[in-house]
Amino acid sequence: MNVTAPSAPPDVELPDWLQRCLLPTQDEQVTAEESNRALICKAFNFGYQLHQGQRRASGEPYIAHPVAVAGLLRDLGGSAAMIAAGFLHDVVEDTEITLENLEAEFGVEVRELVEGVTKLSSFNFSSKTERQAENFRRMFMAMAKDIRVIVVKLADRLHNMRTLEHLSDEKRRRIAQETRDVFAPLANRLGIWRFKWELEDLSFKYLEPDAYRHIQELVSEKRTNREASLVDVAELLKSRLEPLGLEAFEISGRPKHLYSIYQKMARQHKEFHEIFDIAAVRVIVGSNDECYRALAVVHDCFRPIPGRFKDYIGLPKPNRYQSLHTSVIGLN
Repeated sequence: MNVTAPSAPPDVELPDWLQRCLLPTQDEQVTAEESNRALICKAFNFGYQLHQGQRRASGEPYIAHPVAVAGLLRDLGGSAAMIAAGFLHDVVEDTEITLENLEAEFGVEVRELVEGVTKLSSFNFSSKTERQAENFRRMFMAMAKDIRVIVVKLADRLHNMRTLEHLSDEKRRRIAQETRDVFAPLANRLGIWRFKWELEDLSFKYLEPDAYRHIQELVSEKRTNREASLVDVAELLKSRLEPLGLEAFEISGRPKHLYSIYQKMARQHKEFHEIFDIAAVRVIVGSNDECYRALAVVHDCFRPIPGRFKDYIGLPKPNRYQSLHTSVIGLN
């Protein structure tokens, strides 16, 4: 099947990275970088042509969804094949294209990624208990021979959750429950925290809308002070860590996501003002030894809260996640 490459569609806002990718290049040398760029451009053009005339529930052109999915995969550092699969993940299900057509155009790797996502999309979830949900998660993992298939599917689900308001209330609740029970835990298992946090918050928004709005208001009231405090903490830690001669370190801060605050309030039977850790600072270093040295600096700068320390280096999580967690009294 021959698919010609259209110009950038005027009815879809393309992200800057994709616009740059689509620009003609004068480089005649076939490098790995140029091959990757060509694959990504071809996948976008292919998907754009196949989805022409299709609309999402929001009314926007359907191609906006694959573009968003591909962007999420790019932000995660996904390979060119994963990004291409992001553009193409719905073409077998929603168009007349076949897996054989895909393989002829893009090769075995992209074909297998799209095939895996297509199979997962046909999976029917109806969990009523945590045990059932865990069984679904295990079956989901078993069906995906390549772990990258799960990552593409998670990106697909995340963008669908971001645009869930255009569906009926019944569908919103069903999809949100499925996301909380299956997809957010999968993101957690794979260590894709940014997906986990957003999937949980979006599910929270549709499953407990009143509680979501309440906590959102409480968090917003002190957002400016909290963000300023995170900047101050990061600067203080940087000034204390630099003299240690660490090979490299990175400091970042973020407010805790809404659903984790809600869970903590419910689990501990506490009000919002009684929750200690509504903001988090992450220090990334190069080795286990440096991690313990950085912890000593944190505890020297701030008073640790008893019983709040977790050593995931000495006892790593099942997904091999390793870190040290501590809760401290902040600057304010």
